Amino acid sequence: MSRLAVLVAAALLLTPPAFASEQHPTLNELENEVMCPVCTVPLAQSDSPAARQIERVIRDKIAAGWTKSRIKSMLVRQYGQSILTSPPKRGFDLLAWLLPLAGIVAAGAVLGVAAWRWSRTRAGPEPSIMQSQKGQGPIDPELDRRLDEELARFE
Repeated sequence: MSRLAVLVAAALLLTPPAFASEQHPTLNELENEVMCPVCTVPLAQSDSPAARQIERVIRDKIAAGWTKSRIKSMLVRQYGQSILTSPPKRGFDLLAWLLPLAGIVAAGAVLGVAAWRWSRTRAGPEPSIMQSQKGQGPIDPELDRRLDEELARFE
């Protein structure tokens, strides 16, 4: 129960910064979430005139009090979904987020099953020289006596 309380408290502590980021975005945040339509890199890495123009539009919208989602929606309407650095987490685009995770889980499961089977199907220990082919008794009584003497020395 205490773990749940700690988890809820952590979630509540992280909510205000996320909400503030949505309500009062910065140019730096949006530069890393929006692509340059000319060179297809984030705006923060682009020096093209198109990137500078989009940055001016973003600055104007931030100054006008627009939210982050409203600015991004306006840019998507003008340039299409390819303007965003990451696909939205809804609808068909959700597959871009889920398929890599599903692939990692599936690969882990396959490796786990393969390792389990491999550990179960390995050959048993080699038969000792003290046993015959059928696993019945010692091969040479003299060798058995010498082995017992040698082992007795170590006890």
